[in-house]
Amino acid sequence: MSATRKILVVDDDPVVSKSIGRVLSNKGYAVIAAQNGEEALRKLDSEKYDLVFTDIKMPGMSGLEVAERVKASQPWLPVVIVTGYGTDASEARAAAAGVSGFLRKPLSPEMIVGSTEQALQEAEATPVAETVAVEADEAVIAPMPEIAKAGNTLKNIALFLAAPFIGLAYVIAMPFVGAGMLAWMGGKALFEKAPIVKTVVMTVATPFIGLAFILVAPIVGIGALGWYGTKALLKHKD
Repeated sequence: MSATRKILVVDDDPVVSKSIGRVLSNKGYAVIAAQNGEEALRKLDSEKYDLVFTDIKMPGMSGLEVAERVKASQPWLPVVIVTGYGTDASEARAAAAGVSGFLRKPLSPEMIVGSTEQALQEAEATPVAETVAVEADEAVIAPMPEIAKAGNTLKNIALFLAAPFIGLAYVIAMPFVGAGMLAWMGGKALFEKAPIVKTVVMTVATPFIGLAFILVAPIVGIGALGWYGTKALLKHKD
């Protein structure tokens, strides 16, 4: 067993604290003692520990409060409760806090070592990395609804601004396109019956067809550019 495993023993009774420390030191653990809950929390803030043993009944802060505060700030750190005054209510509160063990005095060396090994094994099965990863995922996911909402708002504004120009282009261009299609279909039928008319009509109609393209092409081009530009912008934002 490596001595790098540090265990904090919190008990106002030095006899109990030394007894637990002696058993665990013989197994190769580094044991540090704290006489009350306030001292224990200060040590936990300044140093890294692998396990906490705490008595329930102590002056000031109780062992149950120590366990609750430890699990709230360092949920991965296992805590074992030790008490000679255990009740069902205190055991239920300890379980709700997420402690790894609840030992009743008198303690045997086997109880101390067994609860230590079990608590450390459970902690290793739930590494800190998993807790950190979950918190990181929540931080990334949380803002997503706001981002989606902002994207939808921008999309609606762009469509609102582009719609009049696209509609105007269609209104202006469609009569010319329709008239041109009718003229083309009528001329084609006439040309098939009277080929000589083809030359005359083409000579007369060419200037008007060119003028129509000159008038309509810029409007259609602007409308098309606006439409495709808007689609590209919205696609990029999505």
